[in-house]
Amino acid sequence: MVGAEVVTIAAAESREPRRAIQKATRSVVARIAIFFIGSVFLLVVILPWNSVELGASPYVAALKHMGLSGADQLMNAVVLTAVLSCLNSGLYTSSRMLFVLADRRQAPAWLVQLSGRGVPHLAILFSSAVGFGCVLMAWLAPNTVFLFLLNSSGAVILFVYWLIALSQIILRRRTPAEKLRVKMWFFPVLSILTLAAITGVLVQMAFDRSARGQLWLSVLSWAVVVGMYFVSVRRRGRRGELRHPVCVNSTACSNGSQAEDSPPRVTFVAASALVTTRGSVMPTVLP
Repeated sequence: MVGAEVVTIAAAESREPRRAIQKATRSVVARIAIFFIGSVFLLVVILPWNSVELGASPYVAALKHMGLSGADQLMNAVVLTAVLSCLNSGLYTSSRMLFVLADRRQAPAWLVQLSGRGVPHLAILFSSAVGFGCVLMAWLAPNTVFLFLLNSSGAVILFVYWLIALSQIILRRRTPAEKLRVKMWFFPVLSILTLAAITGVLVQMAFDRSARGQLWLSVLSWAVVVGMYFVSVRRRGRRGELRHPVCVNSTACSNGSQAEDSPPRVTFVAASALVTTRGSVMPTVLP
């Protein structure tokens, strides 16, 4: 299960970001228990242990075993809805991250432009264009370019969660206790165990022939992104743009008062204004 971290980006545009993050974070456990563990439990209870066919959906088999006609079409509709939901969330998060990168001068400046409703429309259009480009590559070069794109993202999500867990350990120790609204259980033991588990999976992928290619292509993609980041930082440092004022209080900045000179942590859209806040509010978006 991936995608729970999207709430930290979406919550920034809500009226009460802290409450939205709290509610979504606490519901993740219930969602995993119901939709993943619960569904697997029902499959085990409904289907005989030796009835699973290779290449066939166990959910379709369970529905047919219960006597429901048209189970395959029903599951196709469910899968299509899930895919469209994933596409929608991916388009949302990619456009907002492009907006943040553009505001930090790590992406083209025109991506930071907002529409009259405060929406980063150019970032959305650019993200959509990249998505259509991937669809085109799936048609034109399914065994070369598209296969590379597919395999190079295999372990990237593990890298992302590894960095989130590491950032959570570092940022929680830097954040005063009175500012912590949502606290990780058994900190820092569970966070360290998460890092160890993800590292173990990555090591196992390195020794697995079927997953080794995905791992090294993902490492290559990650290395390219990290290299581009350091090149961007170096170029900004030469131009003296590495540090710029941060609006700790959006009202104060809009009134022209002096802002604190510190690197920004999170940038997001609120109504039609650009608001920048410190990482203690939303520590899991970008360390």
